[in-house]
Amino acid sequence: MSHDALKKLEQAADALTQARQLREPCAQISATFGINTLTEAYAVQEINTRRALEQGRRLVGRKVGLTSSAVQQQLGVDQPDFGMLFADMEIADGESVDCSRLIQPKAEGEIAFVLGRDLPNADTTLAELMSAVEYLLPAIEIVDSAISNWKITLADTVADNASSALYVLGKQPTRLSALDLRLEGMLLEKNRSQVAIGVGAACLGNPLDACLWLARTMAEFGRPLVAGDVLLSGALGPMTQVAPGDHLQLRLTRLGEVGCHFH
Repeated sequence: MSHDALKKLEQAADALTQARQLREPCAQISATFGINTLTEAYAVQEINTRRALEQGRRLVGRKVGLTSSAVQQQLGVDQPDFGMLFADMEIADGESVDCSRLIQPKAEGEIAFVLGRDLPNADTTLAELMSAVEYLLPAIEIVDSAISNWKITLADTVADNASSALYVLGKQPTRLSALDLRLEGMLLEKNRSQVAIGVGAACLGNPLDACLWLARTMAEFGRPLVAGDVLLSGALGPMTQVAPGDHLQLRLTRLGEVGCHFH
C-alpha cells in the first residue's frame, strides 16, 4: 500500500476517533477521505481496533450488522458487516446507560451467542458452530454513528466499527438445543410502549446463519472467534432512538428479558 493510501486510511480513523471522543459527529468519511471500498473501510476499522487494543481495551466479541434483507437492499449490499465488541461496551441487565458517552444513539433487540470453544477455521461448519455455542442470551444493542445525522454509506458504517457503541446482556442463559431460532419472537418496549417487534427469521433467515458467516469471516480476517466471545447476531426488528429518561425492555419468546435505563 502506498504512503498516500495509508495516510488516507489513518486520517479517516483519526476523524472517527475524534468524533467519538468529543461526542461531536463528523462528515461522511467516505466523501471526506475517499473511503469507498469495503477493503478500505475494514482497514480503517482495523486501525482503530489496533489502537484500542494498544490502549488496553479488551476484545470480548463481535457484532453482525446489516442482517436485514431490507437494509441490505437499501445500502446495495448482499452480505452483512461486522464490528468489534470490547469489554468496556458491556452494560449489565437493569443498569443505567450514561448518554454522555454517546452521540446519537439508537437501540435494537437481538440474540447474543456466547462461545464455549474456539472457531479458528475459515471453513467452519454449521455443526462446529452449534457445538461451540455454550448458551444464548437476550441482548439490546445500542448503536451509535459518528457520522452526522446517521447519513451513512456502507463504507461509513463499516469504518465506524459497524456503528456499534454498547450492548446489554440478560442474565438467564439458555442452551441452543431444541430451539428453532427462526421462530423466536421479539418485542422491544420503550417507556412501556411497543416500539419494535420481530422474529428470528428476520436475521438472515436464522441468527445461526449470521453467526456462521461471522465465524468464517473473522477467521479469514485474522481475528478468529475464541471461547468466551459474545456474538451479537443482528437485529430482529427495527431500531428505535433513545434519549435520557428512556427505559427499554426487550422480551424474547423463550430466551427471557433484558432491560436498561438511559440518563
